[in-house]
Amino acid sequence: MGFFSKDIQTLDDLFVHTLRDIYYAEQQIVRNLPDMISSATDAALKNGFEIHLAETNNQIDRLQKVFQMHGVEVSGVDCPAIDGILEEAREVAGEVADKSVLDAALIAAAQAVEHYEITRYGTLIAWAKMLGRSDCASVLQENLDEEKATDSKLNTMALSKLNQKAA
Repeated sequence: MGFFSKDIQTLDDLFVHTLRDIYYAEQQIVRNLPDMISSATDAALKNGFEIHLAETNNQIDRLQKVFQMHGVEVSGVDCPAIDGILEEAREVAGEVADKSVLDAALIAAAQAVEHYEITRYGTLIAWAKMLGRSDCASVLQENLDEEKATDSKLNTMALSKLNQKAA
């Protein structure tokens, strides 16, 4: 048994499947970020999550644009990877009593999410270009740039402050 649906026969099919995967993932992130915001105790981390929630909503809008540009129905497919990452984040956050350690755990979970998104967007951009869809690639690049910037901000916050507080 393969990893992908039998409906995936071409690179275009794979592109659409992966587009639906990241669309689902972004929607799950929007559903989970409010809990991360309310759990965070560091003001800068809380603010960073709030900013990223707004960015994620914009990313969903861009993904809908890519679906339309590519001429396919806007829909998501279940993404066990993001579901697992988010479930692990909820479990870890629920087990941490020390607020400084909780913030370090939240930032680590957020970076795991960002890294997943970065891999998906990078792949989608490469495939869009191979399919002659530089228009789709340029829209997806906006999302990738935001994800990389968010990851960089989280990394800086973790290394400069939050991990030291938790130590």
